[in-house]
Amino acid sequence: MHYARSEAKAAAREQVRGIWAAMTTPFGSNGEVDLPALRADTRHLVEELAVDGIFCAGVMAEFWALTVAERRRVVETVVDEVAGRCGVVAHTGHHSAREAIELTRHAEAAGADFAVLLNPYYPRVEEAGLYEWFTEVTSAVDLGIWLFDTSYAGFALSLELIDRLAEIENVCGIKVGHGHERFLAVLDRVGDRIVASEPDEGRWLENLLDHGVQVFMSSAAPYLLQTAASQPMRDYTAAALAGDRAEANAISSRLEPLRAISERFITGPWRSSQIQPISAIKRWSSRLGLAGGPVRAPLSALTEAQESELDGQLAEALDACGLTPATVPAGG
Repeated sequence: MHYARSEAKAAAREQVRGIWAAMTTPFGSNGEVDLPALRADTRHLVEELAVDGIFCAGVMAEFWALTVAERRRVVETVVDEVAGRCGVVAHTGHHSAREAIELTRHAEAAGADFAVLLNPYYPRVEEAGLYEWFTEVTSAVDLGIWLFDTSYAGFALSLELIDRLAEIENVCGIKVGHGHERFLAVLDRVGDRIVASEPDEGRWLENLLDHGVQVFMSSAAPYLLQTAASQPMRDYTAAALAGDRAEANAISSRLEPLRAISERFITGPWRSSQIQPISAIKRWSSRLGLAGGPVRAPLSALTEAQESELDGQLAEALDACGLTPATVPAGG
């Protein structure tokens, strides 16, 4: 953290730009967090994919299945491996405001640039209680805080509540996972005060070109749709920023075969059932050189039939999109 609490909004506006990836947590055969694999995945994102930032210990990382100690180690490991080469935002939300405060303070001490707070997802409460929870946590920390408005937390933050929270000194951003129209409503309401983002790769180019959005924050797309040798997300982003709309659209359109597979195995099931498709994300990422591996209960592994179907579709689509890696890790 290289800014004062009062400078959090300006720091986010300046620093949180480009393409940020949401990491998974690799687990070893013994079920423990595989820290060497986490380091290797971090290096892949930073050195080979040149992401602008990493979101760790969040939904992609199965934070609910990690102990508090494991969440701390994940953040420490990612920050240490990044070593200042890109931004790091750590998810520090928890049912308990006191635990959220301690996790956020730890993230700051570890060197994270910002924290994301998923609202307490149980029990269901009135918005007055949510506002009190957020003010209790944010007032006790100096780190810049991102809100995370997602249906997976049990309920949406109303526009009125988001508007009030955006006035808090160190609330500096919001990630909106409720669909595009909802995102545009949030952007219109608070986008002049905090950085707003939508974790939908299919909408990123539109958001960048037509709505002035400055960051893709964040999903697995940066490492599911890119390799060291071919980085279409980065390429169409650069073309858009250079003012070449036609080239940006042409590059983006080449990803349609992979977007169709994502709809089949990831975004579609996630939207329809709200069951986290992290087993599919890990299987897919393992095809492209990341650790992949198992998920922790209560999530379920893919069946053999599902793995076979996903692998078969990916083999053809990755080749068609020019994303076939030079080597595929054994057992990946």
